[in-house]
Amino acid sequence: MSRHLSVLSVLCMIIVAGYVVPVRAGEPEASKKVLRAGMIGLTTSHVMAFTGVVNDPNATGDLADVEIVAGFTGGIEDNPSSWGRREKYTEQLREKGIKIYDTIPEMLENVDVVFLEEVDGRPHLEMARPVIEAGKPLFVDKPMAGSLADCVEIFRLAKEKNVPCFSSSSLRFGSGFQAARSGKSEFGQIKSCTAWGPMSIEPHHPDLFWYGIHGCEILFTIMGTGCETVTREAQEKVVGVWEDGRTGTFEARKGYGAEVVGTKGSGNAGKYESYKPMVVEICKFFKTGKPPVSMEETLEIYTFMEAADESKRQGGKPVSMAEVLEKAKKANEARNK
Repeated sequence: MSRHLSVLSVLCMIIVAGYVVPVRAGEPEASKKVLRAGMIGLTTSHVMAFTGVVNDPNATGDLADVEIVAGFTGGIEDNPSSWGRREKYTEQLREKGIKIYDTIPEMLENVDVVFLEEVDGRPHLEMARPVIEAGKPLFVDKPMAGSLADCVEIFRLAKEKNVPCFSSSSLRFGSGFQAARSGKSEFGQIKSCTAWGPMSIEPHHPDLFWYGIHGCEILFTIMGTGCETVTREAQEKVVGVWEDGRTGTFEARKGYGAEVVGTKGSGNAGKYESYKPMVVEICKFFKTGKPPVSMEETLEIYTFMEAADESKRQGGKPVSMAEVLEKAKKANEARNK
């Protein structure tokens, strides 16, 4: 049963010009459309976490304007993190009254917007293609894809079809990290940043894509774009140099956070604040079509992570971000011929 119908327990009767007009308590206004959302790839804990936030009967604001109504199970056979959880999450969604479809195209006929949630980034490009072709606004969960080339291609297709699309880690939306980015925090303008998070590795993805994305997202949230070179100083330490001479470092550690040095002081810039802030931003994006994170910034984050692997292959030498991105674009050109 729909979240919005479940709260309609009282019928109010209004007498208007001699007519009795039924008005359901809590019912959205006729002009207010609740967007039907579908989920592709029911293989990550985000599936249930996001559904709990979006479909909360007490949801307000942008969350109240979206409802998750459909899913496509997905899963990839050579990754236990994917196939090992899909049945459990699929069944949990069914128990919540969410319809599970056998194919992505079938699901797309019955939704307005899409969460791409497959935990493995490798199938994301092929899963995104029909969504973009159908013109449905698309949020792609981390990792955006299994390679920088696939990230570039997803955004190229979305831009070509004028389909709103973005990808992000939930760590971006922590209030402390956002304040540091704005320059309005107690630290002033940021001169350098060391961000951290876990870095468990999945063998089919570049080292940082699988879980290092969270710490890298913090780093770029605070530093902004403009990274020019990347050096893999150690297996668990990556240093970037920005065009204005600032430095940003990712380190693999337990927990999430960032230490910054600014024009007014230094210290800890923030912490993880749950999924909800990001889910709110996703729902707002679905309504407005305006991504909270630019394509350019997201591609720079994934270029940084891919460059970290390239530097590792070169024995820790500095690697040009521009050259790594250009290599990915040429790979796509060759693929699309």
